[in-house]
Amino acid sequence: QVQLVESGGGLVQPGGSLRLSCAASGIIFSIYTMNWYRQAPGKQRELVAAITSGARTNYADSVKGRFTISRDNAKNTLYLQMNSLKPEDTAVYYCNAWWRKDYDYWGQGTQVTVSS
Repeated sequence: QVQLVESGGGLVQPGGSLRLSCAASGIIFSIYTMNWYRQAPGKQRELVAAITSGARTNYADSVKGRFTISRDNAKNTLYLQMNSLKPEDTAVYYCNAWWRKDYDYWGQGTQVTVSS
């Protein structure tokens, strides 16, 4: 019933940009903290960016100044604008919705590859 569907991934050259989207259904989207995580090959999954129900944001140091997380509650959609992409940004990017215990959901992920 709950679905988080990521889109917007793909292949981009270093220095390029992508915008990821996460379309949510089956939840009261506006009350959830929404997060983007990523996992690169051989690496642990890491939190990239978060945005609370009150629109407070935080970012991993590695992406600060390059990535922007935002949400459109009217569209039940989360976004991640990624600029000045680097090869080390290559990963599968996952959308996560969290409210409290037992209200924690994940998308299937979208591949981002930064390569020349």
